[in-house]
Amino acid sequence: MPPKYEPSLIRIAKSDGSSTEPETLDLGERVRALRKARNWTLEQAAKEAGLARSTLSKIENGQMSPTFDAVKKLAEGLNISVPQLFTPPRGDQILGRMDVTRNGQGKPHTTATYEHELLGAGLRSKQMIPYRARIRARSFDEFDGWVRHDGEEFLYVLSGIITFFTEFYEPIEMRRGDSAYYDASMGHNVVSSGQEDAVVLWVTSLAD
Repeated sequence: MPPKYEPSLIRIAKSDGSSTEPETLDLGERVRALRKARNWTLEQAAKEAGLARSTLSKIENGQMSPTFDAVKKLAEGLNISVPQLFTPPRGDQILGRMDVTRNGQGKPHTTATYEHELLGAGLRSKQMIPYRARIRARSFDEFDGWVRHDGEEFLYVLSGIITFFTEFYEPIEMRRGDSAYYDASMGHNVVSSGQEDAVVLWVTSLAD
């Protein structure tokens, strides 16, 4: 028989580093709050999780302890991890924002060296800026000096070959599947070094 989950015990840390006694997290209330944050009906949430509506209703109302398989389905349906399912929110408000960008439907932004396609442009006050870029530049000289900005950045090569120039390191040739994570305040530029324009995924964090 698959193991069953009982309400999880969460130890809440105080600001001085000490902690309170463990408190019980009501899984049913947690699931209901996550569902309502997404404006889902019981039927919608049950469909996303691959569970019967009656099963989800009993879980939310504390009438049954879900099996391990049901817990995994719940987490997958809510698009969170199992640990997140058992972690209480840090504040009173539960966020359930989402923005889907279909292939080729991102917000375009073209420069002399890059053709950017902004992803997730429908959400405001994001903590990350994801975008796909076609690298048109073929030489470092096409840039007006280094690109620098606040935050951190993740670069992933989707196709083609690039040369990744940085202020403090030797240039690096990168191909499909290669990635780099770096401080964006360090000067950086990217050029296509193959016959075709390279395409990369960039994710930029926003400084606090």
